[in-house]
Amino acid sequence: MGDIKRKKAKFRRPKKPYNKQRIEEEKKITEKYGLKNKKEIWKAESRISKIRRAAKGLIAKSEEEKQEFLNRLNKRGLNAKNIPEALALSREDLLERRLQTILVKKNLAKSSREARQFIVHKQVIVDGSVINIPSFNVDINLENKISLKKRDKKTNNNTETEKTGDKSPGNKNRKTENKTEKNKEGGQNG
Repeated sequence: MGDIKRKKAKFRRPKKPYNKQRIEEEKKITEKYGLKNKKEIWKAESRISKIRRAAKGLIAKSEEEKQEFLNRLNKRGLNAKNIPEALALSREDLLERRLQTILVKKNLAKSSREARQFIVHKQVIVDGSVINIPSFNVDINLENKISLKKRDKKTNNNTETEKTGDKSPGNKNRKTENKTEKNKEGGQNG
């Protein structure tokens, strides 16, 4: 019938897990971009390395293929005008294009943590569809189509409480309700 498709890792762990300089650098990046964990940094590094490999392969190719590759990068928002600029891209360039980061830049969220919460709670709409993935890469044409869901203002029941005099009309004590009903019925019968 066929083998079960095995999931491949989308990142590669660092060779030296306890390199102090790398750990401090990753901590700063995690705080700056509001990342959940270090895996998100490693995934960005992996994607950048794939882009670099593709750019290296295009050095000997025709100008049309180079231009097509550069157009794809520019559409993603990674500004590269030529192959050396594509080779010089860093993980920060890719992290800048995340939906979470763009929400903060557009002042739709006060902090990257708040932006992540909006996204995970399905409050962000991109081009008419709800996106709940903080690492969603936003293309340039989608950047202006980002919005937050409009919140419905909760209706106040203060007008009812003022009329009836009850403190909370929805949370009446059942015992007092039953007693008042029995008193009314007893008064009518007697």
